Amino acid sequence: MDTMNVPLSLRRLELTVNRRLDGLLRGQYAGLLPGAGTEVAGSREYRPGEDEVRRMDWAVTARTGLPHVRETVAERELCTWVLVDATPSMDFGTAAMEKRELAVAAVGAVGFLTAGSGNRLGALVVSTAGAHRFPARTGRAHLLGLLRLLTARPRTEPGAAPPLADALTDLDRAVRRRGLVVVVSDFLDPAPTGDPSPWERALRRLALRHQVLAVEITDPRELALPDVGLLTVVDPETGRRREVSTRNRTLRARFAAAAAEQRDGVRKALARAGVAHLALRTDRDWVADIVRHVYTQRRLALGGRR
Repeated sequence: MDTMNVPLSLRRLELTVNRRLDGLLRGQYAGLLPGAGTEVAGSREYRPGEDEVRRMDWAVTARTGLPHVRETVAERELCTWVLVDATPSMDFGTAAMEKRELAVAAVGAVGFLTAGSGNRLGALVVSTAGAHRFPARTGRAHLLGLLRLLTARPRTEPGAAPPLADALTDLDRAVRRRGLVVVVSDFLDPAPTGDPSPWERALRRLALRHQVLAVEITDPRELALPDVGLLTVVDPETGRRREVSTRNRTLRARFAAAAAEQRDGVRKALARAGVAHLALRTDRDWVADIVRHVYTQRRLALGGRR
């Protein structure tokens, strides 16, 4: 791709990733998440409190009579898939950027950090028009083309989009080779309350074969209402409008409590699914948040190996 045809915003994004993240977050091989890889390298005895049950090697366990877990190494050629939420709720933002812009930044960080010789990147973009899959390919031109498509995407009209669970299931069926899967969404599908939700179950199945990172995108106005008098709020998924008086302190408190409960439900669901969780907000430095997340993951991985 001709550099002159690359939008200025994407060139800035590439420079940001290369200057502030590249080299800092890489491990032995290319990859965004540290820790266990995806290529099987043998088995060893299970260590309670250190090993994840989902890595149990049941064949060796049955043969030896002792619980064993699979040992894995990072693949030299990484295949990364990103599932990008492009539903109407992502066309919202009241801080430094909109959620859709932050989603593009997250995809760019994943793409530039995992770019390397032989590494491939594919995408599944979910919108009200359906789910569109872009084959995994190598090269900077492919990544920039995908980012330009996401950046130039027109705002979507209110309407029903495919459920997140269906998109996760489609991706699980389509991607047979083990690799890295990054889900970029605001996770505003109905939050789990008690029994696992469809998207939680689908995400858990996906994590059985892949290393999964869930990138949660939020905006501060989704968590608390400002005291600005009469406010018209719109449901981006349905277009339904409603006027509320934000002078009402009780209303603001109830809204904040409900939002906190919803976000807590998402965090617990991701934890139950056994995936890594990276929370990004439109009013924070997303680069610093990624760095903190990776350092935390590395400390946990080193602690598990010890």
